[in-house]
Amino acid sequence: GTPVRVTAGTPSSDQSPRDYTPKHLADKILQSKSALEGERKQVTVLFADVKGSMELAEQVDPEEWHHILDRFFQILADGVHRFEGTINQYTGDGIMALFGAPIAHEHHAQRACYAALHLRDELHGYTREVKREHGLTLSTRVGIHSGEVVVGKIGDDLRMDYTAQGHTVGLAARMEGLASPDTVYLSAVTARLVEGYFELEDLGAFPVKGVKDPVGAFELAGLGPYETRFDAARARGLTRFVGRDADMQALEAALEQARAGNGQVVGVVAEAGAGKSRLCFEFAERCRTLGIAVNEGHAVAHGRNVPLLPILQAFREFYGIGERDDPRAVREKIAGRMVLLDEGFREALPLLFDFFGSPDPDRPALRMDPEARQRQLFAILRRITQLSPGQAE
Repeated sequence: GTPVRVTAGTPSSDQSPRDYTPKHLADKILQSKSALEGERKQVTVLFADVKGSMELAEQVDPEEWHHILDRFFQILADGVHRFEGTINQYTGDGIMALFGAPIAHEHHAQRACYAALHLRDELHGYTREVKREHGLTLSTRVGIHSGEVVVGKIGDDLRMDYTAQGHTVGLAARMEGLASPDTVYLSAVTARLVEGYFELEDLGAFPVKGVKDPVGAFELAGLGPYETRFDAARARGLTRFVGRDADMQALEAALEQARAGNGQVVGVVAEAGAGKSRLCFEFAERCRTLGIAVNEGHAVAHGRNVPLLPILQAFREFYGIGERDDPRAVREKIAGRMVLLDEGFREALPLLFDFFGSPDPDRPALRMDPEARQRQLFAILRRITQLSPGQAE
């Protein structure tokens, strides 16, 4: 008889999308809603749900099932919002999310796939927790399709009306229905948009209700060899590198300083399309030719909401951490590298474990505000690279 408080992760009948959309995303939508209404948009639609939820709900107390779903919805919402997607609808045991509208993104299909992989990894840990604590086998399915929609009216509460063109929303839902437990299925349309950026398995064509011809489906298996447009350009073949002698000389002068023990930072600033990525690539290749280790981190558009992403990526290469490494393996690689460098780093290990999302249950990191945490990480970076405090900042 006690009212159950509904959190932001689980919608109730009196909640609006504004209640579960982060403020910075809500403000961005409302600022541009007048320009969006009535516009045709190319978007990517993502559906995710719990397979066999009704059968699972019968096996536990209703309040217990509510708490299980509450956390499930929170994980889904966090994953979608992490890549600036918008949850357009809760479906009872899942969600419908949009990438590319109402917040416009050029690479909406890539964002949806990054979100799906993030959700897959997060939910993998949660399903083990549910199995251990409640005895339930929780399986999720994700379906993704890209196509055109017409943006309808957007209310101040962020409720949106979308009209699907060419069965865009329906086909995304069909992909979810086709998906095996704990997998992500893409339509052939989405697969063409993200080819090379992700590892895909061609599953062939399936008959789909409401569609005349069989629809191609692909399983999203993991990250592919490309991360940026420049990676794709390299795969097609680069033109001859000419006319950048002065720029290369400036970089090589900084390299000599670094090799002498004086850490250096170089900022490369120019208009879009001027060749910044190519210059950095050629310089990195020269470093590798000289036998110098090169660790890369990229400030990609889809990672804008991930704190310190370029630093995180560079550190992953520095420690040799792979995508398939479990938390224990991550901690062992970090500890092995840092303690060999300097025994004094031993005290910083809990902070680094936490930064990489692999906290040590026996040695949790001290709680600190984000600014203090960032200062600690930069202090570690300075000690590794011999940068001055100003350069590291």
